Amino acid sequence: MTVTRGEGPTHDSAKNREPARDLQRDLVKDLDGEVQFDDYTRQLFSRDASMYAITPLGVAFPRHADDVAAAVAAAAAHGVPVVPRGAGTSLAGQTVGPGLVLDLSRHMNRIVELDAGSGTALVESGVVQDQLNRAASPWGLMFGPDTSTSNRATIGGMIGNNSAGSGSVRHGMTIDHVRELDVVLSDASQVRLDRVDEAERARRATRSTLEGALHRELPEIVRANATAIAEGFPAHWRRACGYRLDRLAREDSVFDLAKFVVGSEGTLAVATSALVDLVPKPSRTVIAVGHFTSVAGAIDATQDALACDPAAVELMDRTILDLSRRKIEYAALGDLLNGEPEALLFVSFSGDDEDELLGQLKRLTQLWSRHGHGYHTLRAVTPAQQSSLLKVRKAGLGLLMAASEGTRRPLAFVEDTAVDPVHLADYTRRFKEVLDRHGMTAGFYGHCSVGCLHIRPFLDLADPADVVRMRSVAVEIKDLVAEYGGVNSSEHGDGLARSEFNREIFGDALYDAMRQVKRLFDPDNVLNPGKIVDAPSMTDNLRDAALPPAEPLRTRLSFEVIGAGAGSADGTGAMRAAADRCMNIGLCRKSGSGTMCPSYMATRKEEDSTRGRAAALVKALSEPDPRAALGDERLHEVLDLCLMCKACKSECPLGVDMATLKSEALSHYHDSHGVPLRSRLFGSIRFLNRLGSATAPLSNLPGRIPLVRRLMDRTVGIAPARPLPVFVRQNLTRWFRRRKNTTHPITQGTVTYLADSFTTFTEPDIGRAAIRLLERAGWDVRLESGVCCGRSSLSKGLVDDAKNKARHLANTLSTSTEAGSPVVGCEPSCLMTLRDEHLSLLPDDPAVKDIAGRVRQVEELLVEAIDDGRLRPREDSWLAGRTLVYHGHCHQKAEVGTAATVALLSRIPGVSVVELDAGCCGMAGSFGFESEHYDVSMTVGEDRLFPAIEAEPPDTVVVATGVSCRQQIFHGTARDAWHPVQLLWEAVTSD
Repeated sequence: MTVTRGEGPTHDSAKNREPARDLQRDLVKDLDGEVQFDDYTRQLFSRDASMYAITPLGVAFPRHADDVAAAVAAAAAHGVPVVPRGAGTSLAGQTVGPGLVLDLSRHMNRIVELDAGSGTALVESGVVQDQLNRAASPWGLMFGPDTSTSNRATIGGMIGNNSAGSGSVRHGMTIDHVRELDVVLSDASQVRLDRVDEAERARRATRSTLEGALHRELPEIVRANATAIAEGFPAHWRRACGYRLDRLAREDSVFDLAKFVVGSEGTLAVATSALVDLVPKPSRTVIAVGHFTSVAGAIDATQDALACDPAAVELMDRTILDLSRRKIEYAALGDLLNGEPEALLFVSFSGDDEDELLGQLKRLTQLWSRHGHGYHTLRAVTPAQQSSLLKVRKAGLGLLMAASEGTRRPLAFVEDTAVDPVHLADYTRRFKEVLDRHGMTAGFYGHCSVGCLHIRPFLDLADPADVVRMRSVAVEIKDLVAEYGGVNSSEHGDGLARSEFNREIFGDALYDAMRQVKRLFDPDNVLNPGKIVDAPSMTDNLRDAALPPAEPLRTRLSFEVIGAGAGSADGTGAMRAAADRCMNIGLCRKSGSGTMCPSYMATRKEEDSTRGRAAALVKALSEPDPRAALGDERLHEVLDLCLMCKACKSECPLGVDMATLKSEALSHYHDSHGVPLRSRLFGSIRFLNRLGSATAPLSNLPGRIPLVRRLMDRTVGIAPARPLPVFVRQNLTRWFRRRKNTTHPITQGTVTYLADSFTTFTEPDIGRAAIRLLERAGWDVRLESGVCCGRSSLSKGLVDDAKNKARHLANTLSTSTEAGSPVVGCEPSCLMTLRDEHLSLLPDDPAVKDIAGRVRQVEELLVEAIDDGRLRPREDSWLAGRTLVYHGHCHQKAEVGTAATVALLSRIPGVSVVELDAGCCGMAGSFGFESEHYDVSMTVGEDRLFPAIEAEPPDTVVVATGVSCRQQIFHGTARDAWHPVQLLWEAVTSD
């Protein structure tokens, strides 16, 4: 066995330079889409969600099928391979390779036609599965294969992979839903592949083109290898491996090339659009969640579940359950569970007849009870009850990836086997014996309904001994699955991980027939070579082995605190480890839900996703001089549109904290280039706001003078279209100092209210409402108004300044407040800085740790006061009967979630509270004020937030906790947004 290193982040052989330049020149001339051959773009596309990395020559972003054809022609002319790619979430390495990568997701993402009458949709390859489902939903339709990556998986990628998912027991695989494909063949010809009868096949076979040769010679390959085809394919139906000659062989009267190329991983043709079937979307789903004391017990219960005609049967083991509890995004599942199960079995029933579904649910629980399966069954009947369950189930892969043990990761190389469910329990037991014999641990989850479990052993591929062990296990599992008549790949494909074994799996005769197919379609081996047939060893091109040792880099922030994994205390390797936590599962490429990643949702560019930025940082931090590399202009460009919303910290299952990484990277960029004036101004925002308040109302005049705004645009880069904050002379500090003493009894002790740099000087009504409410609730309120938290400095990369401010504030609070007394505030970005970034800035400072542990949301204290009867909102306030639509602040959602705010709003009598899933507002502090970022800022807001608010009637009350959010909402919709404490004050009293 040989182990080769993949092309690392800095590797680029000189022999590739000249053909790359020539190819780039021709592509720029021939394509309407973009062409990028810079080192950082190449790094971004050197990876997918697999354990492999191969640096391409360049990347093209076609706008249409003609661009794809032109790219294939140019690449072929230069002897360069072509690697088609959708979302780049392939787990077996299908979408990495040398040569030219075609990213079909950026532009080719139109739903061309949706015909509800025929139940079909014509879509370009870059259409995302959830995008298609949203468009089909009004007609009661959906795309049948239900992948866990449906919010970023493209239809083209699903076709290349023959993807399936949890519902395959009912809806089959992608191959079962493809009617026609428009493709570009290896000779750059554009053809339509579809189902034809014998007469039409014979007519097309007369053409002197590659298309004609396919219709002429492919049937001959099938006839000549009839016995091998009949005997060589694994018996289990759920196959995503090899070329589907069995499909052609079983259909004597028709010839269906569209279905034949499904699952061919871009090695036979590049699909540009597809006509796919849609299926009826069930109106109801009910779920039973069985609780078990072992994985084996859960698998044993599968047969009873299958006897009840389920839509899906999914397993999740304790490893993933424990991981979900650590993440705010998924922690709600823990509140629903009974006890501490070692495994859960999710059984879904879908349809339109509620009584029938409840009957299936009842029958299942009776069967499990009768046969002694499990100790508890949770019934989730309503969408609200199911949301937490489904969110965690779909995040299983990402959560498992987050379980890295130091340098050991759960790796995908034997994770896609499938056997008949009848054999699943025995097969899984023997699978575990193999792992135990090799001293490996693994997480178990997957689709019990079809005998497919995704089992990922933990390994360190930078350790040659672990690489040897990995291949040994792969060989043993390949043989084990064959013993049970199963398949080595049931939905994730062959790629680089499994193609090596295809000769053994299919036998010499059938494998040689597949090689003939490849030569027929692609005689010059242009299309994604090295996949399915004639593949390299599975141990070649390993991602972790490709990384050189990290060079020393002293960082200003502590990345040990944010869970970076291996790395010394001085930052050597720790920052790179923090970025390299990303395993490219691509959740940051989702749209239509959640917050991560707002700039990607606006631009649809890979480099604007969290994983794109992480890959770019890994490249920079792998250079011989990482400090100089962090000053690179192209890297700065990649990081520039990160809004530092921190959504990736919570929504990314691996917790890649790009906001913290960007702060550190910016500080090194400033070391190389100096600190821009605008960054210094925003870093001093507390001083500027205090000055603006002191000179109000004169300080508000410049914001209203067009000439001044244009001058600010040219000199500092402040967008002239963005309204500036309005300073208030009677700010919170002045009000607190001059007001009369409260007469409310003190029953709860002292609380410190953090007077943030924003609301204190521009929206003091919020602070006044919070302080009055706290005093009515029995608190003695101490105002901390003299020190800045450093949030603004940190966002501009002024880390040393932020560190000084953090130390000063922590020392001030620690020495001037009662031990253990809470610290609260109304601006989430400032308050959360005390419990998050301060720990990264000063991880060993006892005062910082003390204050971080005392931070609480003001909403928490007010909810407790209402529940204890210390605060009594009126039943007859003007809010009674109103709907409150609430938009949560990104930092709040990332750090603590929005439950406390929703709870507070819900305690106002007579209101209906709706929490918007509208993503990031797009303002992100200073980001939305900056001229070059203004358009992106507004595009983010226009994606979901503005439409959601504009759809509300005039009497709906808009609520937002963040000052930036309120500014953006008013600018984008002309609707005022209230802070929750203002509304509670309105409900408590009319004074």
